[in-house]
Amino acid sequence: MVLMMKKRSSRDFVLDAEEMERKRLKTRFDFFDGLPDDIVISILVKLSSSSNSPSHFINVLSTCKRLNGLALHRLVLSKASPKSLAVKAKNWSDSAHRFLKRCVDSGNVEASYILGMIRFYCLENRGNGASLMAKAAMNSHSSALYSLAVIQFNGSGGSKTDKDLRAGVALCARAAYLGHIDALRELGHCLQDGYGVRQNVSEGRRFLVQANARELAAVMSSEPSKSSSCPWLTWHPNQHGGHHVTILPGGSGCPLLSDFGCNVPPPESHPANNFLVDWFALRGKTDSGGEDLRLCSHSGCGRPETRRHEFRRCSVCGSVNYCSRACQALDWKLRHKLECTPMEQWPDEEEIDADADAAAGVAADNNNRLENAAAGDNANHNNLGIIQS
Repeated sequence: MVLMMKKRSSRDFVLDAEEMERKRLKTRFDFFDGLPDDIVISILVKLSSSSNSPSHFINVLSTCKRLNGLALHRLVLSKASPKSLAVKAKNWSDSAHRFLKRCVDSGNVEASYILGMIRFYCLENRGNGASLMAKAAMNSHSSALYSLAVIQFNGSGGSKTDKDLRAGVALCARAAYLGHIDALRELGHCLQDGYGVRQNVSEGRRFLVQANARELAAVMSSEPSKSSSCPWLTWHPNQHGGHHVTILPGGSGCPLLSDFGCNVPPPESHPANNFLVDWFALRGKTDSGGEDLRLCSHSGCGRPETRRHEFRRCSVCGSVNYCSRACQALDWKLRHKLECTPMEQWPDEEEIDADADAAAGVAADNNNRLENAAAGDNANHNNLGIIQS
């Protein structure tokens, strides 16, 4: 009897100890729950502004109810980085659309540009997409300014008569002032050709040199281990699709004087352009187009035509087309100069409009070739010219 009472007492003691531990854990103070909302929001702002992918932000939303609510605060969404807004085309959904729209409503300039590009080119909501890009442009977003310039140059979303070259040049000038390399190069070509602005070859050359210098400086600052006292870098694609940077001996053939930029690795594409590339790749659209509208042949662009023969094409081979001179310059030095071969007749030459604008573009381009030759540019660069389709 005494032994049974002892066993029962020890068992009761263990149960009482477990119950006390459970009570202690329940009443233990949670430091996170005790943090004020403004401190948690400041932490989330830092996270959203430095996030490298949307998954980092989504993981926060799914952690707990409190974080889900605070992560959607206007201040947090307004500071979200471009990479945290880089929605994949294959994952596009109504919820992704609503998230970007909520970021736009919170004042996020990058979200306004990305959603504007998606609506204009992918969802074919031209008016709303252009309005969102204009909203970003008014906040001095250089990529938005340049994209609006491309739309003006091509008359995208309308007819050929809707082109506004002077507006395109003005937008390009503003983007160039903010340091946009493609806008600097586009503006340089416009000044050299007298395209939408009074011709000024020397000023155009100055902008092209400035664009090349900025391009080279961006690569050297991002890869300081590959820079040296010799400033001329060149980029060669190898057989396995990779690339490497090498140093050219001497200063002959100075790449800073090229119309097509320095031979360096291409810059990382903006998330909006990556979305366009993936979106149209999933739908089987290519730069050749066939009977459909064509894509810009520069692999990092992704912009499609909004009407037939909207983009310029190579006047030598006629097999590639570009939304802008900047895309032409990038694609030429990265790929097309190795593939460009003259054709006796273009496949759809009878469909090309031979109007005065196209003739003027050819004449200006020929003059530009002569200027390049006089400036000592690489002779291979003179094989490329474009006319307005």
